[in-house]
Amino acid sequence: MEPVRVVVHLKDGRIGKGYANDFNPTRNSFHFYEETGGAQKQSVLLEMKDLKALFFVKTFEGNRNYRERKNFAKDDLVQGRRVEVTFSDGEVIQGSTVGYDPQRLGFFLIPIDSNSNNIRIFVVSSAVKKFRFL
Repeated sequence: MEPVRVVVHLKDGRIGKGYANDFNPTRNSFHFYEETGGAQKQSVLLEMKDLKALFFVKTFEGNRNYRERKNFAKDDLVQGRRVEVTFSDGEVIQGSTVGYDPQRLGFFLIPIDSNSNNIRIFVVSSAVKKFRFL
């Protein structure tokens, strides 16, 4: 499997940018290769229980001048159902999902804004304080 570009948000507030090549939404861990200054470090085994979310991104830099749309417009077409997720740390994200089950390890959230740097987000269920369909 080819490595994918990810930004890892841990429950303790730390954030890491790097690559994952063995991520599986049904497994309890995966290898994360942090990138610093263009060079990859050794892999670290990350446990899902320690994660808040895993952001699959287009670039590590993003576009600081772009203002991502955070709320649905009335005529937005979405895959799945519109949802709002409130994390244990208070952060709120809206998006859509086709596979929410609170008994699973987590679920994929598709961002509202297709021009966002985020392609999709894997939300870890244990980091969710509140979930609601919109």
